[in-house]
Amino acid sequence: MVLGTSSGAGKSLMSAALCRVLRRHGERPLPFKGQNMSLNAWVDADGGEMAYSQALQAWAADLEPVAAMNPVLLKPQGDSTSEVIHLGRSVGIARAEFYYRDWFRPGWAAIRTGLDRLQAAHPGGRLVLEGAGSPVEVNLQPRDLTNLRLAQYLRARCLLVADIERGGVFAQLVGTLALLRPVERPLIRGILINRFRGRPELFESGRSWLERETGIPVLGVMPWLEELFPPEDSLDLLERRGGQPNGEITIAVPRLPSLSNFSDLDPLEAEPSVRLRWLRPGEALGHPDAVVLAGSKQTLRDLAWLYDTGLDQQLQTYLTRGGTLFGICGGLQMLGRELLDPEDLEGGEGNRHPLSKALQGLDLLPIQTRFGSRKQLARRQVGMRWPAGPALELEGFELHHGRSRWLEDGGTEAEAQLSDDQDLGWWRATPQGGVVAGTYLHGIFESGAWRRRWLNELRRRRGLEVLPELKENHADQRNRLLEKLADSFERHVDLEPLLRRDG
Repeated sequence: MVLGTSSGAGKSLMSAALCRVLRRHGERPLPFKGQNMSLNAWVDADGGEMAYSQALQAWAADLEPVAAMNPVLLKPQGDSTSEVIHLGRSVGIARAEFYYRDWFRPGWAAIRTGLDRLQAAHPGGRLVLEGAGSPVEVNLQPRDLTNLRLAQYLRARCLLVADIERGGVFAQLVGTLALLRPVERPLIRGILINRFRGRPELFESGRSWLERETGIPVLGVMPWLEELFPPEDSLDLLERRGGQPNGEITIAVPRLPSLSNFSDLDPLEAEPSVRLRWLRPGEALGHPDAVVLAGSKQTLRDLAWLYDTGLDQQLQTYLTRGGTLFGICGGLQMLGRELLDPEDLEGGEGNRHPLSKALQGLDLLPIQTRFGSRKQLARRQVGMRWPAGPALELEGFELHHGRSRWLEDGGTEAEAQLSDDQDLGWWRATPQGGVVAGTYLHGIFESGAWRRRWLNELRRRRGLEVLPELKENHADQRNRLLEKLADSFERHVDLEPLLRRDG
């Protein structure tokens, strides 16, 4: 098990590195996180919802992601409530103050079922468990579902990760170890210092001090890695670099309050010619080459935020100057004319806004969205019609409440469809020469050929040389990054104490 002294210490990536290294050594690693809280989700082949970080670890292990790898997923939706997902399926809404009273036992049952399913599907595999947050939140320890309770249940050998970049690494580690119960302390087999800048030998005195004071070996000092890796959770989004600072093309992305599935933008951040600009609240839009409205867990709430901040008017002005606007999932819904929520599903109590704003979209695409209780969850493979060019087959997934339909508005729907699925997205040109488009297909930028085709439309408008269409997809780039991560892990971390099967 990979534990951390705090959220964002690097547990997800270190777990991914372990998976890739074990796979290299001929083992069958099985990534597993009992409970995760994240708005960055993935949909497996059976339509089950899981955290994106466990999907990344599955790819590192050369496995197909399945929801059993993340049997409990909590998706925050404001007002101290979260959607609860067990084994890939939504099972209810939980309030924070009642979560452990109402959901502890069902959650533990889901975790045990997920373990059983995963191990039955891969007999002989080695579980690589990821903890959540800190394992020693003293107010939560008796009800902890996914850290030391799981480690004790499985007799896991634990690696404790601390992020030296945050500062106070000695206090992080000593304080965490001091708060462990006597029965838990023997589970910790090693310490890992993460994100160290400079030569590792500069930390030798620190390593010696830690080993002497704690009695636990420091198994490695992982260096700061310059490559862009997917963020572990929404907190890491605040620290994203935005791709190339001197990129020829600038793409602005508003940081919606309920922003979700921002991993859709990872392929753009990996593009050498693209500067992704994450717009903070109150920051002027300016004149980017394109604006992307990404997914939202609370579409109506985030739509009201666009109105409240004046960003709706900035987007309107931007389009009158020939801008390009692209919406994904909730972003597509906001671009429409009407958003109907007859069952009050979008936010619930405390999240309502005046009807004149909450149910009136930006009116940039003639579509109407009606929210219903049934969530659309499915892997998809579609042929893309837009932008113009040779036929392209794209893979992705749907993950949304609400269905949208085209409202006849002086043009035929067939001319406006993005793909050969009439319900998956639409586009239209503006009188000023810009474009408004949107899709329900998560992962649309993963396709190297489609991504470059879309970027080349922006480049032509700027008079820039077009880029060659890529034959490889972002998955190939991501795999190379995982290889580099594993290379670094093998160079700097001694795994032997963790891999020893000694009961």
